[in-house]
Amino acid sequence: MNRETMVINKFEDLDAWRVSRILAVRTYFHLAGCRDYGFKDQAQRAVISIMNNLAEGFDRKSNREFVRFVKIAKGSCAEVRSMLCIGSDLGYFSPVAEDELRILVGRVGRMLCGLLRALEDSKYQVRGTKYD
Repeated sequence: MNRETMVINKFEDLDAWRVSRILAVRTYFHLAGCRDYGFKDQAQRAVISIMNNLAEGFDRKSNREFVRFVKIAKGSCAEVRSMLCIGSDLGYFSPVAEDELRILVGRVGRMLCGLLRALEDSKYQVRGTKYD
């Protein structure tokens, strides 16, 4: 089977990173007035962790390492979803904000699953390295 392999040159080229960046900015925006500093800090750390793990894993220059960090980012994505649930229960998000963030975090989660599949199938290579 002849598969075409796509080489990714920088983490900023990853759609999952781009959308997770938007998710982070929107989360910070919607929590700007939140006075529950413990909740706010945890939610912000979780959302930033998604994009930062994609960046760090990418720069390890190994598909195997990248896969590991994408899985960590996926876990952070689940943490953000969980924080949205409790934040919603506590009234920290307006219905519009909650909907926006749920859509974005769902999109990022699906993108991370697709990225994992592509990496594990060796359809993508980090800077031209082989899956090791």
